[in-house]
Amino acid sequence: MESSTPTPEHSRRLSAARREGERVTPLELFFDLVFVLAITQCTALMADHPTWEGMVQGLLVVGVVWWAWVGYAWLTSVIDPEEGAVRLVIFLAMAALLVAALCIPDAFGSLGLTFALALGVFRVCHIALFMLASPDDDALRHSVLGLAASTAVAVSLLALASAFDGLAQGALWALAIFLDMAGPYFFGSEGWKLVPGHFAERHGLIVIIALGESIVAIGIGAAGILDFTMGLVAVLGIGLAASLWWMYFDVVALISAKRLSEATPGREQNELARDSYSYIHLLLIAGIVLIAFGLKSTIAHAEEHLHDVEAFALYGGAALYLLGLVAFRYRHTHEVNRERLGLAIVLLILIPVATQLAAWLSLAIVVALISIMLTFETRSYGLIRSDLRRENTVIHHEPE
Repeated sequence: MESSTPTPEHSRRLSAARREGERVTPLELFFDLVFVLAITQCTALMADHPTWEGMVQGLLVVGVVWWAWVGYAWLTSVIDPEEGAVRLVIFLAMAALLVAALCIPDAFGSLGLTFALALGVFRVCHIALFMLASPDDDALRHSVLGLAASTAVAVSLLALASAFDGLAQGALWALAIFLDMAGPYFFGSEGWKLVPGHFAERHGLIVIIALGESIVAIGIGAAGILDFTMGLVAVLGIGLAASLWWMYFDVVALISAKRLSEATPGREQNELARDSYSYIHLLLIAGIVLIAFGLKSTIAHAEEHLHDVEAFALYGGAALYLLGLVAFRYRHTHEVNRERLGLAIVLLILIPVATQLAAWLSLAIVVALISIMLTFETRSYGLIRSDLRRENTVIHHEPE
């Protein structure tokens, strides 16, 4: 007769033990599909309100949704999301995030309170699962309780913001994001648990998902109409998305994942993960959302010039993405990528020029400048790039 006593592996998955050697699970990818909708809704919010205020509102929502998602990336480095009871809570969290995503286009209007309440349910599920993961780990439980406090404050401020409008409402949103994201500095970083490979891969996949939004924006902007100019813009849009992918995944993602894995477990590794992935990746995601808004406007008005907000979204979004990569590299190596920093500055300087050109030409300039930089970088990496990618291929294909 077989024993019903849980195996050590089963117990480990419901404790604070690490997920050594585990890859991102299918349920995590399924979970992230709801995040795709939230990102799409942020772009829609900007497109429906193509003003400076609308763009700021969209970025504020990106910040709130991003930090809510980040918590689950840390969570699934502790427990297996596909365990029976855990799986059900994950599904409940997905439903809550879906409701919050549906509220985003009017999150600063009549659906503000509903958005805050749905997000609150999403965050409560996260805290509950973390409490389940830390029955015998006092350090982790202390960190989770601190996170619960900052979560309660942030959600309460978002609910309060629904009673205001204009500058006061935006200020409450900004305060909620700041206090929520600053929380880890108050309750320390030693208690968290982390599986480096899983954590880096999870964030890489979310970058791909966000890039998918820029492709979706092209299709939505075209609205079923195709002529030569639209076809050209579509090709340029894919070229821009491919360039963003190349900048992150060709070398940067590999080196960063390796450095995170080599960091000393505990405070050093946790703070490196927190800074470079939880914080700095927000710049990448926000940049992609802005670019998606810019692409949507470009393909809808390909032969007209971009207005100031739309030009800033396209050029400023690309610059923000580049600056995020510069910060990402600096956090890991303490070196500044001068080429990417310089290109970010050039793109910001060119924003006024973009407002005077046809939208398709403005997009072509962005793609051309980034492509030139990538060509220079790829040649300068030389054998180091080939060796690094070969090493990564071997690691991912060797039998366990």
